[in-house]
Amino acid sequence: MGDPNVERTFIMIKPDGVHRGLVGKIIKRFESKGFKLVAMKFMWPSEQLLRQHYSDLSNNQFFPGFIKYMLSGPVVPMVWEGLDAVKTARFLLCAANRKDANPGTIRGDLCTQTEHSGPNVIHGADAVEAAEREIGLWFTEKELVTWTRTVDTWVYE
Repeated sequence: MGDPNVERTFIMIKPDGVHRGLVGKIIKRFESKGFKLVAMKFMWPSEQLLRQHYSDLSNNQFFPGFIKYMLSGPVVPMVWEGLDAVKTARFLLCAANRKDANPGTIRGDLCTQTEHSGPNVIHGADAVEAAEREIGLWFTEKELVTWTRTVDTWVYE
């Protein structure tokens, strides 16, 4: 990551996205945008990990139901690398509330729920610092693969 604008972001396909068979479609969106996958797992998260990850939401009334939803199936946590990855990924995801999600975005095209605390297919870090924290929660340093794609010379100047 020699370019200062190249950064890593944390993305997680939530249980509804996994149950609905959207994993491949979502991965394709990030690859098509030019991001490089550096880590991915398919797992059933523990309640402790979810409570730690979403600790900023713990005072919200919807939190217990949200945790129950997040425990309803496996998730696919990933780390993607690219130019302004956090900001660009958030743009690809769009608003957490489906009613505000634009067509052409992941949530705008793939979500079926309309509430912020309901199933909304995907999570994405909202800041570089959050991405770093979330990556550290879900992945060890050994699980992050540093590699160079031959296509990068075509994608980045």
